[in-house]
Amino acid sequence: MTDFTGLVAVVTGGASGIGAATAELLGQRGAAVAVLDRDISKLSGEPAPALALDCDVTDTGAVQRAVGAVAELLGAIDVLVNNAGIGAVGDVTANDDEEWHRVLDVNVVGIARVTRAALPHLRRSAHAAIVNTCSVAAPVGLPQRAVYAASKGAVASLTLAMAADHVREGIRVNAVTPGTADTPWVARLLAQADDPDEAGRALRARQPMGRLVSAEEVAHAIAYLASPLSASTTGTLLAVDGGMAGLQLPH
Repeated sequence: MTDFTGLVAVVTGGASGIGAATAELLGQRGAAVAVLDRDISKLSGEPAPALALDCDVTDTGAVQRAVGAVAELLGAIDVLVNNAGIGAVGDVTANDDEEWHRVLDVNVVGIARVTRAALPHLRRSAHAAIVNTCSVAAPVGLPQRAVYAASKGAVASLTLAMAADHVREGIRVNAVTPGTADTPWVARLLAQADDPDEAGRALRARQPMGRLVSAEEVAHAIAYLASPLSASTTGTLLAVDGGMAGLQLPH
């Protein structure tokens, strides 16, 4: 497919996991891709992005400089994928105030910072689209994910609010809600478990399809939402969760 030919896409957190798979796929489908990440040394996808910039989404100045550089060097911004995010484990008592602020700063305010910087450029695009990476933790109550779920619930609501705010400007805003995905963060989570094998089995078992979601599957959903071929899709939260949110199977 070449549906992104001539378009410039920005992917935050694009050096690994879902972000890297998304950047690679958009590039294969014709986009000039700019990856923003705190550690661009991890980049390994093909084709290589047109631009890779160090950027911490909690730093307003860094975000403004990076987004400005993308627009200057690549000539436009048509697609923004707000994918940068961090996880946290524990119930509501497990994380101190500093950790709550840190997770919300990255996962929620980070989306606002990058979007705010990109909006002037998106407004000039005939195919403007924003896709936020949310999580199944937004619509489904998961144990030991209090602060993470709170942040992703905010992302879901923020996505709908942004879609309403910008639909008349021709800017579509959607989100994906992945289930537990086979990403570096989940691998680190399992490695910290007392019994990594049993923890892995439990994560796979809680998804009706019986396996983890792949980063590539989420990337295809993001590309669908971002594509000019989906020009009537906005305000949508697209589940890529192995049936976790929608299915209740007998044991």
